[in-house]
Amino acid sequence: MDDQRSIGQLIRGGERSISFEFMPPKDEAGVEQLWSAIRDLEPYQPTFVSVTYGAGGTTRDTTVTITGRIARETSLRAMGHLTCVGHTREELVEILGSYREAGVRDVLALRGDPKEGPRAEWTPTEGGFTYASQLVELASGRFSVGVAAHPGGHPGSDSMDTDVEVLHQKQAAGAEFAITDMVFRTSDYFSLVERAASYGVTIPILPGIMPILNLGQVTRMAELSGHPVPDEVVARVQVHEGDPAAVRAEGIAMAAELCEALLEGGAPGLHFYTLNRSKATREIFAALRITV
Repeated sequence: MDDQRSIGQLIRGGERSISFEFMPPKDEAGVEQLWSAIRDLEPYQPTFVSVTYGAGGTTRDTTVTITGRIARETSLRAMGHLTCVGHTREELVEILGSYREAGVRDVLALRGDPKEGPRAEWTPTEGGFTYASQLVELASGRFSVGVAAHPGGHPGSDSMDTDVEVLHQKQAAGAEFAITDMVFRTSDYFSLVERAASYGVTIPILPGIMPILNLGQVTRMAELSGHPVPDEVVARVQVHEGDPAAVRAEGIAMAAELCEALLEGGAPGLHFYTLNRSKATREIFAALRITV
């Protein structure tokens, strides 16, 4: 991508930001599925795309390789993820250097969850970092840095006020924008934005979107992140239980309604968790009249 502005500057530029998140594939079939999704979504000219980073650094090399390949071989701006879990400061410097060599200028800096899960007690790696803000500080200057935000509260936090204090600390360390975990209600997102603003957070916050195509799958993912799917959302889908096609159609319709309300309410854009597939995202775009 030729635009030299940072992702934060692009989001602040006033145009609606659209971004996609991909995961490192586990096998050759997964590689083909990933690149098929990338080819399908590239024409929409997203502000950026990101590639996740496995717990404990389990996909480090794959993540760096894929992010670099996207940066080199497509017109897309690729952002790599990086977590503090299982890494010393020296290793984090090395990984950032690998990203830089691969032509990647943007990273999402995360503390990351303990291997035992998001509610487990956090134990820093010896010689590593305890807070995401430390990783932000390490990366900022050489990279445009994004961070995580939590509309339902971080599962390891004692309060939502603490969460926005932490977000403010990450902003002070150099973060230029934030991305939330899965948003299912507009009220959750706008409450976060309002709380954050009251603490002096001025960086743009992108809501994370994942349509419910399979209630069991999304419920498990939401629980892993520490936040159950809201009851009223589950109820709308459960009406169609036993009819996978109807569940999927309702999930797409709900996601489109959510996206429209978020944008109308002032969200600076939308960040789609694609699970390395493009069809659902393209169907939501069709409902929103977003075309290539």
